[in-house]
Amino acid sequence: MSRKPLLLASSSPYRKTLLDRLGLPFTCASPDIDETPQRGESGESLVTRLAESKARALAERFPGHWIIGSDQVACLPDGSVLSKPGNHEQATSQLHQSSGHRVLFLTGLALLDSDSGKLESLCEPYNARFRVLTAEEIDAYLRRELPYDCAGSFKMEGLGITLFEALEGRDPNSLVGLPLIALNDMLRRWGRNPLLENRPDAAQV
Repeated sequence: MSRKPLLLASSSPYRKTLLDRLGLPFTCASPDIDETPQRGESGESLVTRLAESKARALAERFPGHWIIGSDQVACLPDGSVLSKPGNHEQATSQLHQSSGHRVLFLTGLALLDSDSGKLESLCEPYNARFRVLTAEEIDAYLRRELPYDCAGSFKMEGLGITLFEALEGRDPNSLVGLPLIALNDMLRRWGRNPLLENRPDAAQV
C-alpha cells in the first residue's frame, strides 16, 4: 500500500498535540457528524462508531488521504456514560459522580483510506481511579483548568493528575483523546513506521 498524506479528523488541540508526537506531517479538518448515542448503544460501540463516522465524513473532501478519527467517553461503574460536560454545572456533577470510583475511559480510534475505503478501528480502554474529592477541591480544579470540552471533566496532562489514586491501562495518551500506541501499530501495518521516518537519513530512504 502506497503512503498517503495523513488527515486528523478533529479540531481538538489535545489530539493535534498528541499526533505531533509521532513526528509525521499531517493536516486537520473538523468533521460534521451527529454524535447522539443510539438507543441501547454501549460505550464501546458508541466511540468506535463515532471514530469511524468522523473519518468517513471527510473522505469525499479529502481523496488520497489516510484519515484518523477518534472519540471518547467515560463510563461510571453503574454504566452511566459521561461525555463532554460543556459547562461548570455539568462538570461539577461529573466529578462528584466520579469521586471515589474507578471510571472506565473508552477511546475509539479509526484509520481510513479515503480512496479504497479500507478501514481499521478499535476501542482502547483505560481505567482511572478517582480519589475521594471534596466539593471545594472540585470547584477549585474546575475554575483553574476549565475542562468543559473534555470527557469526564478533567485534563490529565495538567492538574487533573491530582484527582486520581491510580491510572491503569496500556496507553495514557488515550486519556487525553488519541491512543498513540494503537495508532502506531495501525500505521506500521499499513506500511508507515514513524520511528524509521524520523531517522536523520529518512529523506534519503
